Amino acid sequence: MLDTHVLEAQVFDPNRRDNTATAQFEADVLEGLSRVQKTLAPKYFYDDLGSALFEAICRTPEYYPTRVETALLAQVARALGPEIQAGTVLVEFGSGASDKTRLILDASPGVALYVPIDISGEALAAAAARIAATYPSLKVAPIAADFTQPIRHAALGDATAVMGFFPGSTIGNFTPLEARRFLGDAHALLGTNASFLVGVDLVKDLDVLRAAYNDAAGVTAAFNLNLLARMNRELRGDFRLDRFAHRAIWNADLARIEMHLESMEAQTVRVAGRAFHFRKGETLHTENSHKFTVPSFTSLALSANWTLKTCWTSAEQPFAVFLLTAAVG
Repeated sequence: MLDTHVLEAQVFDPNRRDNTATAQFEADVLEGLSRVQKTLAPKYFYDDLGSALFEAICRTPEYYPTRVETALLAQVARALGPEIQAGTVLVEFGSGASDKTRLILDASPGVALYVPIDISGEALAAAAARIAATYPSLKVAPIAADFTQPIRHAALGDATAVMGFFPGSTIGNFTPLEARRFLGDAHALLGTNASFLVGVDLVKDLDVLRAAYNDAAGVTAAFNLNLLARMNRELRGDFRLDRFAHRAIWNADLARIEMHLESMEAQTVRVAGRAFHFRKGETLHTENSHKFTVPSFTSLALSANWTLKTCWTSAEQPFAVFLLTAAVG
């Protein structure tokens, strides 16, 4: 039987100040702003305000991934639910509000333990509490952690069955090297007998893609700009948000949408005691969203020792959910 004690010890404590995370944020900001192409990892979007803004993005009419994937996952859950064996542990990477997870839980009485992993501790604790209240027979053991880094303290080795869950096409935020590393780390965490359900956005009409990251209400712009506000709040920054503009562009060579924050004038900003100069028109690169084909993602998964078992695709705004199985390698 799975020993959940270690997992339960990772439950987020809102009264605990995580100085390590703040120090890492500062180090990554200083390093990223020192590059020729200034850049920051998209994981830093997700403080509490950023997490709330992302949930708002998912409700905008232009942002198709949530709507299309949710409809597709409802079909997937009905197909998979009866096959999920009793005692299964469901591990979700970047769980957010855990809304899509309910589709899996509703169709899968065999899930005994749900392990949501998310970098935003307070949002994680609230979502875990809601899941626990809705499914009283389900054990819920949230882990407040950066899932882009190896997680080795979750004692999953004795579970009868483990299923990973990574919806939202978040895999597209990684570079190919980062995606391969993440899939490899997930393989190590979930084990050699695990399966992995991954949502992946597919290449589609460019007008649809551009609109999805430039919604008319400006929610995505606010989400992007909140990264500057977070540096102001947490790292003694003096960014003037009105001097930067949200930009989302399609990079055809790399098959990805890129999000940037463009400096509207020549300016110098200070963060964590350091000064950084921006030329007019210079950008801070904040996120990538790679788009795949079924063969390209299958090849990527195989490079990290996952094999394709089944793939479901949506006809509306092409999107895919892949069911992978762990290969020994």
